[in-house]
Amino acid sequence: MSVEIPALQGRGMTMSDQLARWSRARPDAPALRFEGTGRSYAELDERVTRLARALRQRGVGTGDRVAVLALNGMAAWEAYLAGVRLGAIVVPVNFRLVADEVAYVLSDSGAVALVVDAALAPVAAKAREQAPDVGTVLVIGDGSAGPGSEAYEDALAAAGTDPLDVAVDEDEAAFIMYTSGTTGRPKGAVLTHRNLLLHAFSQITTLGWDPDDRVGVPGAPLFHIAGLAGGLPPLLLGGVHVILRSGAFDPAGTLDLMEREKVSSIFLVPAMWAAVLAVPDLAARDLSHLRRVSWGAAPASTTLLRALIDAFPQAEVVTAFGQTECSPVTCLLRGEDSVRKIGSVGTPILNVEVRVVDEVMEDVPRGEVGEIVYRSPMVMKEYWNKPEETSIAFEGGWFHSGDLVRQDEDGYFYVVDRKKDMIISGGENIYCAEVENVLAAHPKVGEVALIGVPDNRYGEAPLAVVAPRDPADPPTSDELGAWCRERLARYKNPREYSVVGALPRNPSGKVLKTQLRTEHSAGSLVAEPVV
Repeated sequence: MSVEIPALQGRGMTMSDQLARWSRARPDAPALRFEGTGRSYAELDERVTRLARALRQRGVGTGDRVAVLALNGMAAWEAYLAGVRLGAIVVPVNFRLVADEVAYVLSDSGAVALVVDAALAPVAAKAREQAPDVGTVLVIGDGSAGPGSEAYEDALAAAGTDPLDVAVDEDEAAFIMYTSGTTGRPKGAVLTHRNLLLHAFSQITTLGWDPDDRVGVPGAPLFHIAGLAGGLPPLLLGGVHVILRSGAFDPAGTLDLMEREKVSSIFLVPAMWAAVLAVPDLAARDLSHLRRVSWGAAPASTTLLRALIDAFPQAEVVTAFGQTECSPVTCLLRGEDSVRKIGSVGTPILNVEVRVVDEVMEDVPRGEVGEIVYRSPMVMKEYWNKPEETSIAFEGGWFHSGDLVRQDEDGYFYVVDRKKDMIISGGENIYCAEVENVLAAHPKVGEVALIGVPDNRYGEAPLAVVAPRDPADPPTSDELGAWCRERLARYKNPREYSVVGALPRNPSGKVLKTQLRTEHSAGSLVAEPVV
């Protein structure tokens, strides 16, 4: 637990301690870069201290949850580090969620404070109507997020800069990262300080990062585990974290950023890399400083990987595989193996042990398909307030990933399928049960099944197969689209709708999604796509 003790008492080091260390050792060195501006380590450390003090003055203490609903920017990173410094638990919130979804995260986590961007303040204000325990609200920029909200910068300016005398146990919770559940409600994966620091250390050791690295993670927003974890190696090394603004992905703008900021390592999801490779003047760009390009979060074609390798011959191509509950990376495919073992997700990184098992936790022979399970100090502590789900996840003493894989004769892993009913579209996880629950509540829907179908841009896209309640009055795609847009984040909305007489089922009554995927993979749709 976090306790008030003399600041000089030796303990384990958290992310906040790493920041303080570099602010003393390299105060003028750049720590953050964002849209042409930045913060030195000393500047960042002072602002983090001010924010932590501002939160404590408003009653936020050890173990309290501080939600952050913010667009990419330096303030979001400051809020993360300030929460950690205070001994609170930070709850990043997906800025694509609608008010009802935000309210669920605030209520489920028990958040008492919220840091929110002005652009998202109206959503926050509406969400707070269902989450009355959120008493402290700081707004980044000009705007109001409901009664009692205050200006972020005013709160910082009024707070002191004396170091806080809070020591934080590295085995305590640092973040609750919400990841959608197959039952239709998100689960909060509790990641400790030790989880995240050991993950950063393992990445640094495995990939050979150094203090001169300038790291960009525009392929994942800061609320995403990849965005959070991607900023930690430079923090440990005293390097530079380059943040890309939120919004529609701009491939030419990303290349501009890579050139201007001399980015040496960058992560993008496959759809983004495809867009970057299509920029006409790519070959003319000065990317001599680029030494590592990585991808993950969604499937990539072998054609795309070969194009990536050819486009950046000076850089090591790295495939990252894992999941939120593992902080997140568990396996990497590197360098020459990107060609030799193309299509594989690689081998386990430092501090990760894996097995491939059957339904009774027996190891399957190499080459056969089974579930990959993990044992690692980077695996989450638990699911927040969900002991039953936590017990199931750790059944047999290993963490169950839900991913079905096979291992080749050289020990490299290949993902075959996902045991959990999930769609990955453009790097975002879409859990079928959540979307199905929303559609099932429509008065014209009798039953519904969500499936993933191939999509050239996003890897796969959600398609809803709907059987009407009244065959004489079936719902239209416009009606269903409007219904979902009011209740779900845009990325979760089905791209297309197919209205059928009835869903195919097996003798036990289970919907045959495999049959639906076969029937719809060729695009045999009844309804028009929803734009």
